[in-house]
Amino acid sequence: MKPASFFRTVQAKLIIVYMLLILIAMQLIGVYFVSAMKNSLTSNFTNDLQEQAELLSVMAADKLGDDIEEGKNSVESLGVIVNNLFNLSGVEIQVLDASGKVLITSLSSHADYVGRKNTQTVVSRALQGISDNEEYVIDEDNERKRVVAKPIINNSKIVGAIYIVASMTELHDTIGRVNNIFISGMLLALGLTAILGVILAHTITQPIKEMTRHATAVAEGNFEQRMPVFGNDEIGQLSEAFNYMTSRLSDALLQNEEEKEKLASILTNMSDGVIATDEAGHVILMNRRASAMLSLDEDESDQKDIVQLLGLDSEQAHAVADGSMNSALLEMSIPGVDTAYKVRVTFTSIHRREFGIAGTIVVLQDVTEQEKLEASRREFVANVSHELRTPLTTIKSYTEALDDGAIEDTQLAQRFVGVIQNETERMIRLVTDLLHLSRLDNKESSLRKEPTDVLEMLEDVTDRFSFQMQQKHIKSNIIVQEGIESVLFDRDQIDQVLDNLVSNSLKYTPDGGLVTLEARLTDDYQLAISVQDTGIGIPKKDIDHIFDRFYRVDKARSRNMGGTGLGLSIAREIVNAHGGIMTLQSELEQGTKVSFILPIVEDGGVMV
Repeated sequence: MKPASFFRTVQAKLIIVYMLLILIAMQLIGVYFVSAMKNSLTSNFTNDLQEQAELLSVMAADKLGDDIEEGKNSVESLGVIVNNLFNLSGVEIQVLDASGKVLITSLSSHADYVGRKNTQTVVSRALQGISDNEEYVIDEDNERKRVVAKPIINNSKIVGAIYIVASMTELHDTIGRVNNIFISGMLLALGLTAILGVILAHTITQPIKEMTRHATAVAEGNFEQRMPVFGNDEIGQLSEAFNYMTSRLSDALLQNEEEKEKLASILTNMSDGVIATDEAGHVILMNRRASAMLSLDEDESDQKDIVQLLGLDSEQAHAVADGSMNSALLEMSIPGVDTAYKVRVTFTSIHRREFGIAGTIVVLQDVTEQEKLEASRREFVANVSHELRTPLTTIKSYTEALDDGAIEDTQLAQRFVGVIQNETERMIRLVTDLLHLSRLDNKESSLRKEPTDVLEMLEDVTDRFSFQMQQKHIKSNIIVQEGIESVLFDRDQIDQVLDNLVSNSLKYTPDGGLVTLEARLTDDYQLAISVQDTGIGIPKKDIDHIFDRFYRVDKARSRNMGGTGLGLSIAREIVNAHGGIMTLQSELEQGTKVSFILPIVEDGGVMV
């Protein structure tokens, strides 16, 4: 095997990656270990010098603080201490007076320094009373040294300084030996890693080569090949998976015809109609749904022309033939049934490189309900336009009258302005209700549920309408079943529902009537709240449409009272958002009862 080819193999890649991982790991560990060791040794070395300087400064404080007569004897005794107790290899200790002159040095070779002034920066800082003074210097012989200086303080007075210079050669020699040991260990580990990598790579790649040979045999149609399984590791599992794949592939070829039958069954039972035609437009396949939509028997569809089946005109037929027809909306009817339904037909051409269009796939979808929904939306837009046009027309008429001179008549002008204000407020209410309804439809109005006292809520509702009730001499009655105290729901939203229901009751209840608010628990442990009045009631023909948007039983009276026709729709949407339902019962001239049922959440349901 050529060297270049060897390095492209999985075996070589595994060995290289394995060695690189070990090398990187050891490098990271080595850098961290050597750095930590160096910092630790240097820190210990510096701390030892600091402790010696601190101890010597304490001992020298008494000696240098003596009287002048005793000064000479004190210096001599201090020199004995320095030379005997602090005489360390590679370390020079100097005792300086308050002016920085050298009084004592531990090195006999530097005896000529006595009497001279030490001008080092650390000495100057120590004589100024700064205790933490150390430097790292390299002398003229390229020897690395650590310098430490400590002030000598006697009776809060600086009487001198201790100056220590220590060689770091031995420390760095120790660090170098550790580095050499680590490098030797790393090289030995890499050698062992290379050997282990070769063994590991061979263990992995040999089964892969064997599997490649078996896969080639399977590709040539020999499904009797089986991979030997030597263990329960990943390679063994891969061998078992290969054998299982071979068995499944053999079964798949045998099940090909069965799958075709399944595909035919799926086409037959699809909810959309599917028709396949040849290049001439003749039907070669039609599923059951398409036959039903076209009112044909499955046997009648063979070799029929798609243009005739769908009733396409000449222009559409030409578009289908040249592949430019994408979709069409057709109206179809069932024989014997007056109701027509709409079908959206989608055409997809099948192309062959040599032959052009080889056929067409036609999909038929019943879009009758979608079209009804679109019609409903268009009706909604028309209703909104109508509701806005009426007040806008009124405002325009009255503003033109004011502009034509009615503004000069104070009483007439005030009445016109009042009408304009009323119509403006009516439009504001309409737009506000539309925005609220839109947020509910789009699920943008989040529920802020909180425990709410039901009795207190119903009492607050009657308090808000107490003035209107007094004007019409209408009495209110509140009934709350025993055991209902607090329920979890959005108080503001439910208040809006109750306000709307009570407001409608007051509008359509004659003077001296009664409005009853009731809260009770249903048999399936849900909260039912109802508002019942003794008003004029609703005709039966209107009850099914009472929750439709913009629907009014008495349109003229509703508009005069400022209603938008959206209140009950909004109320029902709010109840639906809570997971509840709203119902209405009414008898003409007997009154109306509107109820809504809210589910009770276990964590925050009825709290007794």
